[in-house]
Amino acid sequence: MSIHDGTYDASIMSEEHQATRDVMRYAGFWMRFWAYLADLLVIAGLSTLLIGPINLLIDLREITIGFWTTAGVLGSVIFYAYFLLMTRYFGQTLGKMIFGLRVISTNGGRPAWGDLIFREVIGRFIYRVFLVMHVLYIVVAFTKNKDGLHDMVANTHVIYERHR
Repeated sequence: MSIHDGTYDASIMSEEHQATRDVMRYAGFWMRFWAYLADLLVIAGLSTLLIGPINLLIDLREITIGFWTTAGVLGSVIFYAYFLLMTRYFGQTLGKMIFGLRVISTNGGRPAWGDLIFREVIGRFIYRVFLVMHVLYIVVAFTKNKDGLHDMVANTHVIYERHR
């Protein structure tokens, strides 16, 4: 796929991927938003289960690394690892599973590790550190394939898994 014009070069796509591409429905802003909120609930639960017991023994909020608390660093690791590993191994997070969404590469296949690191770690880090960047998620509502900036950089799309 050419990132610039949104067209696909059929010669580089398998017949299966080409057929899939012909019936794909791209997931829009609101479905992705609800899936993300569901993921935040899952991450909150995971963080509580994984960090909570340690925090009972040692108050991780009192241990700092620069201006970060140890609990904050561990929570961030859980956040990024959740999105990266779930998307890599399942093609979707639990939130995306609930709403029937899947992350694919622009050629219709499974995204490569490098693309996912850009999408799930670097892209999310930029959005989280620079809070004003959250406004850019709205780009999803206005692009042809409903891609966010993190999708464009990572050569990915979010599609409905169940075709209608």
